[in-house]
Amino acid sequence: MERYLSIAATFLFPLLVMGKTIRVHPGPDRPIQQAISKAAPGDTIEVAAGIYPEKGLTITKPIFIKGIGYPVLDGENHYEIITIKSDRVTLQGFIIRNSGYSGWNDIAGVRIVESRYVTVRQNKFEDTYFGLYFQNSADCTLADNQFHSWARPGRQAGNGIHCWHCNTMLIAGNTITGHRDGIYFEFVTNSVITGNNSFSNQRYGLHFMFSHNDRYANNRFSNNEAGVSVMFSHGVEMQANTFADNLGGGAFGILLKEITDSRIEANHFQHNTVAIYMEGTTRIQVRRNTFSDNGWALKVQASCSADTISKNNFKGNTFDVATNGSLVLNNFDRNYWDKYEGYDLNRDGLGDVPYHPVSLYAMVAEKNPSAMMLFHSFMVSLLDRTERVLPGTTPAGLADHSPNMKPFPL
Repeated sequence: MERYLSIAATFLFPLLVMGKTIRVHPGPDRPIQQAISKAAPGDTIEVAAGIYPEKGLTITKPIFIKGIGYPVLDGENHYEIITIKSDRVTLQGFIIRNSGYSGWNDIAGVRIVESRYVTVRQNKFEDTYFGLYFQNSADCTLADNQFHSWARPGRQAGNGIHCWHCNTMLIAGNTITGHRDGIYFEFVTNSVITGNNSFSNQRYGLHFMFSHNDRYANNRFSNNEAGVSVMFSHGVEMQANTFADNLGGGAFGILLKEITDSRIEANHFQHNTVAIYMEGTTRIQVRRNTFSDNGWALKVQASCSADTISKNNFKGNTFDVATNGSLVLNNFDRNYWDKYEGYDLNRDGLGDVPYHPVSLYAMVAEKNPSAMMLFHSFMVSLLDRTERVLPGTTPAGLADHSPNMKPFPL
């Protein structure tokens, strides 16, 4: 509750603290920076439409700076455009474009440093190296912005939204494309990512590192080079997201590595090379998700333990589950599998015989990817059916003992 009260306070700040309004028009001698210098805490600066080639704007006091008709702040491909070093700043309604690029310095369109209750909303970031960069900040809101980078292959790209060592952040309703990672969290806690569309980025749509007790929900991650990566974190909730068309030799919907005590629920995984890749996971709840038309729905490595996969729908996947070991330390329970050929004599809605989702050929393809060229051959079909009758290679303990006979209405 405290988190959402602080977020609400961020949006309400311009209404709670009313000062004078300063109006700015295009002209020489850095008119926006002059207005910032003259403003008192609580003032509003309204910036008229036009192009402002101001270099390195710095905000060090709590003000509301608002663009009228989307004025353009242009970094001329050399400069960081805005730096905020104050609590309770709102930045709204600008086109922020052409920041500088650097191989050793993370130059951003907007950088927020050691600040709280900052709101950045309804802006358009065009061809910035890093779009928006938060560091050592808390209780900030980034909402309804657009981030578009046209970085070419071979030209280094930064992240669209980058948060480092932050707490209680709200990232909502943004569109991010063309960056290295759409959204990047490192050492970020107690934060929410919701309603964003992160697509066609050069690496991940979303990248978590060492970030705990966060929630991301109702986002769409599609056509990214490698999907979403969540690493070395615990207490992460992943709900009602869509992971689609993340395709390639090393692509997946979600990569989970060294994750504990987290939940993946009510998501839709469609047409990914691998929907979820799990390595070193413990006590993960994967429930009420739909896996459709993926290459592999789940790749569960032998290093995973105490994970529960329950009440999911598996439809039209080339392989439902693959693993690289015979030791089974995870629980599969009451999932719907479209490849299940069992029966339900007592009509309780559950299959009377277990379903073994790991096929022999899934094991072969896991170790020898080139073997996929033989996938639709008669011999492969014969081997898989023989393995079901007399299992000898697939892990016998990896089974759903109560498979659902009908898909769940998710």
